[in-house]
This record gives sequence, C-alpha cells and structure tokens, in this order.
Amino acid sequence: MNSFEDLEVWKFSQKLRIEIQSLALKFPNEEKFRLTDQIIRSSRSITANIAEGFGRFHHQENIQFCRTARGSLNETLDHLICAFDCKYLSAEQLVELKEQHDHCLRLLNGYIAYLKKAKLTQ
Repeated sequence: MNSFEDLEVWKFSQKLRIEIQSLALKFPNEEKFRLTDQIIRSSRSITANIAEGFGRFHHQENIQFCRTARGSLNETLDHLICAFDCKYLSAEQLVELKEQHDHCLRLLNGYIAYLKKAKLTQ
C-alpha cells in the first residue's frame, strides 16, 4: 500500500464522516457550536488518526493511533445517540448509523490485529 487512502478502513471511515457531516449541518442553529461542532470534529478524528498512524514508521505507533481512532469512533456514536435523544435523528437513521459504526469498528479492529501480527513478524 502506498497511501492511507488505500486502506479499506480509511475509505469506509471517510464515507461515514461525509454522511455524518451532512446530517449534522441540518441540526438546529443553536447546536452549531455544541453538538454539530463536536460530532463533526469527532468523525474527522477517525480518518485523521488512521492517516497519521499510517505515516508512522513503527507498527506500535500506528496501532496507538488506530486505538485513538477507535475512541473517536465511539465518541461519534455517543454524539449520534445524543442527536437522537434531542430528536435531530430518527430511529431509522440511528439504526443505520449504528450499523455503519459497527462495520467501521470491525474494520478498525481487523486492521489493528493485522498491525499486531506484522509487528511480531518484523
């Protein structure tokens, strides 16, 4: 792989980030500097940490950035649940986004497992 853009986990996270940003921009104006800002930033942190980890020279550093990305993914889910609680998202939207979260989490955990194995075979 030549770039983080080749990683399936990054590609999927990017699609999720774009979808979340599109939804968040429809939240009420009073949420602009609260929930809207937080959810956009946490979803951007997922792809940013995957990219930053990819640029590191050691597998352990990459793994740590992927763990941070996993934390941001879960933070984003919490913000989505909050948006649902505030009635900014429908139940159907939340279910779909949770499914995407779960898929992204599986990809991220798989990438972390791959990196751990690669670290051991160095």
